[in-house]
Amino acid sequence: MIERVRAVLVTADDTMLVIRRTRPGISEYWVLPGGGVEPSDASREAALHREIHEEIAGKADIIRLFHTTESDDERQLFYLARAVTWSFDDRTGPEFSAEGRGEYALEEVPLTMEGLDGIDLKPEEIAHVLRGAISAGSLGAGASL
Repeated sequence: MIERVRAVLVTADDTMLVIRRTRPGISEYWVLPGGGVEPSDASREAALHREIHEEIAGKADIIRLFHTTESDDERQLFYLARAVTWSFDDRTGPEFSAEGRGEYALEEVPLTMEGLDGIDLKPEEIAHVLRGAISAGSLGAGASL
């Protein structure tokens, strides 16, 4: 089974860092930063730190496991994390130089229902879970991450 780790990266300004994916022939969509756990990663959290470094040229404090999705061949672990540093220009992941992979644009989205409703976040299950957490007041302003 393939394991992937992704981060709900909350900033000090109550935004969430997301990656807008633009690919030929496919409608624009957004994903949370992250990627596959590699055999060389010491742990899932180490994999997430590596992916955050590659995809947003940044660092984050991982708070806790937030949600898990699973299919027949893939498990995705979504962690809640506080973004400490990031750069829109200094990303180094292999996906940025691969031909034909489309665009990976790093964006900040308000951590609100309106912010989520303004993007097509994939997978839909994590978008649904995030909406529930925002409604419950467990994310964003005043929440103790």
